[in-house]
Amino acid sequence: FQGSVTEYECSLEEFWQLQVEFWSKFYACCLQYQEALSRPLALHLNPYTNMVCLLKKGSLSFLVPCPMVDHLYLLSNEHLLTEDDAAIFDDLEMSRDVVCLVQCLRLIGESISMEMAFIMEMACSRLQPPEKAAEQILEDLIANDTENVMEDIHSKLQEIRNPIHAIGVLIREMDYETDADMERAHHLTMRLNLSQLYGSGTAVGVVCWGVCKIATIRFLICRDLLILQQLLLRLGDPMVLGGGQLFQSQQDLLHRTSPLLLSYYLIRWASQCLASDIPVDTLESNLQHLSVLELADTTALTPHKLVSGPQTIVELFFQEVARKHIISRLFLQPNTSLAETSLNWPHLITAIVADFLPLLWPSNPGFLFPECLMGSCQYTQLQEYIRLLQPWCHVNMGSCCFMMGRCYLVMGEGHKALDCFCQAASEVGREEFLDRLIQPEEGEMVSTPRLQYYNKVLRLLDMVGLPELVIQLATLAIMESADDWRSQATLRTCIFKHHLDLGHNSEAYVALTQNPDPSRQLDCLRQLVVVLCERSQLQDLVEFPYLNLHNEVVGIIESHARAVDLMTHNYYELLYAFHIYRHNYRKAGTVMFEYGMRLGREVRTLRGLQKQGNCFLAAINCLRLIRPEYAWIVQPASGAVYERPGASPKRNHDGECTAVPTTRQIEILELEDLEKECVLARIRLTLVQHDLSTAAVAG
Repeated sequence: FQGSVTEYECSLEEFWQLQVEFWSKFYACCLQYQEALSRPLALHLNPYTNMVCLLKKGSLSFLVPCPMVDHLYLLSNEHLLTEDDAAIFDDLEMSRDVVCLVQCLRLIGESISMEMAFIMEMACSRLQPPEKAAEQILEDLIANDTENVMEDIHSKLQEIRNPIHAIGVLIREMDYETDADMERAHHLTMRLNLSQLYGSGTAVGVVCWGVCKIATIRFLICRDLLILQQLLLRLGDPMVLGGGQLFQSQQDLLHRTSPLLLSYYLIRWASQCLASDIPVDTLESNLQHLSVLELADTTALTPHKLVSGPQTIVELFFQEVARKHIISRLFLQPNTSLAETSLNWPHLITAIVADFLPLLWPSNPGFLFPECLMGSCQYTQLQEYIRLLQPWCHVNMGSCCFMMGRCYLVMGEGHKALDCFCQAASEVGREEFLDRLIQPEEGEMVSTPRLQYYNKVLRLLDMVGLPELVIQLATLAIMESADDWRSQATLRTCIFKHHLDLGHNSEAYVALTQNPDPSRQLDCLRQLVVVLCERSQLQDLVEFPYLNLHNEVVGIIESHARAVDLMTHNYYELLYAFHIYRHNYRKAGTVMFEYGMRLGREVRTLRGLQKQGNCFLAAINCLRLIRPEYAWIVQPASGAVYERPGASPKRNHDGECTAVPTTRQIEILELEDLEKECVLARIRLTLVQHDLSTAAVAG
């Protein structure tokens, strides 16, 4: 291109024409290379496994047996007419009906333009009803029918003995829905040589591409079948409908075909959707979250290994999960015919694909595919999978909501995640995946299934670090635990803890007072006192009403006041403020007098003496605020000790507990006694101010 530009300057139009010319040449060369590389050179037949391969210059293709329905749809008209009816179904008349039906489908498929096909693709992608799209395509076909295709289809329908029954047979042949979850994988220890069977990248690619081809072909069959059914509804001819079939039967078939089409659309999408490359630290973090849910030990949740090239999510699922299930089911079950046929390629690949499709089938109870996506951190793909699935599939609805919640959680949309988790709660106890979530641990208190589910989600939200959502969900869970006071106590404690962590002191206090378990309530009260003191939020601590908890909070603050250093903590001053706020002046005076006495014994410094004098003054002020006949306080007598809750018992030199005296010695101190102590404290302070070396003696 550069060599062809001879002049230093050229116009934009000339430059653009040169670009188009050279890019077209380059594209033509690429097509020629592609054609040369894909030209078949030879067929290779493995005599031991009957595997047939098509050898090409640039690649190798494996030939896989085609299912009967796909085979009929792909056959040309001349070959379809010569097809042996007995090889299709035992009932020859039914075989002829199905062949005629497939011919009608082929006539429709060949008439559909790219624009018409795109209508159905967009309807599936945008979650619009496929029946409406089929009706629109039919109208376009009728409007553009220049070759009388509709007449050919109508005449071909006349040859079908029972069209409704033939359509039902075709639908049953393509439907992989099962009544129960496929058995979980057995360990492949019985046949170690099978543990790697179909485990290579090539084998995985062959199986998954086979699934993709089936899904692609059957999506087209279902599309054409929907259009044909719309045509039958429009014709309404009793002769065509085979003996006057009821309108309701046609509607039922229409509503069976639509989910079938959407199922194959979803499998085809998954077969073409690439898996994301996930960093190791993200996988480890994901594993921690799954361990909280107790899902980390399931076979569906092993982080995928490094692969040489891009991998689709279906390949990822087959390699990590489905292959083990399928191989164990085919080879380790008793009386299995495949065990006798060894590794015969046509039989084995057909059986593996046939067993793989039910694991991917959206309306089956098994939930291994979404589990695998969650365990492998394929959250973007999982979100799109559930989006395409939810409007029409009514199986595993709760599990899908839970998975969507996990996706939102990973993507930082916590409130959307909580909505999904709450929606999933209604299906707990009805779906296998959600039942595994609520299995209680050893020693764990068994509660209702929904409460167990809420507890798991609460742990997950707590680990992710979303305290606001924990509070919301715990509040919702309390409504479920109306008759279970133990669960209520646990949930109230959880709410208290997170409110306290968030600095919602009033809400934390309310949660504390509503806790039905006295021991948990006392633990929360201790935590509230300690945390608010550490944060210096003493006003809240003093002003809370503490209904029925007054003595407990006083005891907690007293025990802290008597257990910590006097000069670094202000628990005595807090207790003084607590009593003053409640106009309990005698208690306040008692606290400050005790504070002053301890300062005199334990802090023999200038600062200690200054604080002691202030304490005595505060105590005197308190007593002066009450009537003279009540202006007295009680203190332990000389030689007695303060009781400290939780203190270890005193022991003698032999290690035995000393006997506690049964009578308590107390002294009554009146206002005059406090004034004397105050005067004495002032004198000591004056002495120390003149000579600091006398501080210890003065104290």
